[in-house]
Amino acid sequence: MKAQAQEGARRPGDRVDWERKRGAPPTWEPDVWVQDDDGATAETTPPGQGRQTPARQRQPARLAPEVAAEMDRAAGPRMAPRLRERLAEATRAYERDRYIDAQRYLAALVKAVPDAPSVRELYGLTFYRMGRWDEAIAQLQEYRRLSGSLDQLPVMADCHRALGHHRQVEETWDEIRLSSPAADLLAEGRLVMAGDRADRGDVRGAIALLDRVERKVRSPRDHHLRQWYALADLYERSGDLPRARQLFVLVARHDPDLADAAERLAGLG
Repeated sequence: MKAQAQEGARRPGDRVDWERKRGAPPTWEPDVWVQDDDGATAETTPPGQGRQTPARQRQPARLAPEVAAEMDRAAGPRMAPRLRERLAEATRAYERDRYIDAQRYLAALVKAVPDAPSVRELYGLTFYRMGRWDEAIAQLQEYRRLSGSLDQLPVMADCHRALGHHRQVEETWDEIRLSSPAADLLAEGRLVMAGDRADRGDVRGAIALLDRVERKVRSPRDHHLRQWYALADLYERSGDLPRARQLFVLVARHDPDLADAAERLAGLG
């Protein structure tokens, strides 16, 4: 989704789960499209960890400037104010895991401003959260066509993975890795591709893909830790418990709260 306004750049899309359960909303952490009235852009918290501030105490929100400008261009001066408000409502519903409400707002917005990339992007991510993979792909394809951005390719690949479209997963992974992407976007694509290989029983192939990830990192970022965790899981599944243990130790050392790394490590003895 849209990058925070103060950063002036886009981030790769929401985070792909390593062990996504088919048909269940994946735990993505998108950037937020709305700003508090003091101008600071708030960040989404993961599902189940939402802010506890009562609604009546929350500051009113407005769309980040670049999204508001996009809506102004797409809708024109007469319709834009109302549609901006609707998009902000859809975004807040999405943040609070109210995906049915978000989908309802966004369905109307797509009819009103079909060429607004931000609307298509959020609509696709909402369908993704709902486990409606085909619809998510369709909307994110439109988002890509309109924006030219590659940042939701890992989401599309994960939808294809959920549908068992292995060839499309491979093709999307090839497109990601050949596009000289940012490290976190590349990591998301690699995780999906490795997961797809493991789905097909090719655990060795999944390991080979993730085993290339650098481990001697002084200050590992989130994408390093998540790939290490996924690789540890694969090693455990393959029966290579010493290597699994080494990686779970590495993950737990830097972030003991990541997934269940500490518990997995304890279980290995």
